[in-house]
Amino acid sequence: MKLRRKHAALFLAIAAWNVLTYATFTKNLAAAHARGEDRPTGYWVAHTVLIVVNLVIAAVLARLGYRAWRASDASEHGDRPPVRLDS
Repeated sequence: MKLRRKHAALFLAIAAWNVLTYATFTKNLAAAHARGEDRPTGYWVAHTVLIVVNLVIAAVLARLGYRAWRASDASEHGDRPPVRLDS
């Protein structure tokens, strides 16, 4: 499968959405902790892990989207072919 500019835009949009939503979630979680909400430790750990994993996913998608975007620019100018997912 060849990654084209529309795929790159989708990956970048999903990455931006993940960062935006999980930044908001992080802010709300921190505010709840600062208010002293009585929650079990597992609650805070699970949500922190969720935030970290989703931000890592956002970074991976952003990197893939950026690379696909650059490759689509280059292929439009004849410099190199589009990024391929298969070998």
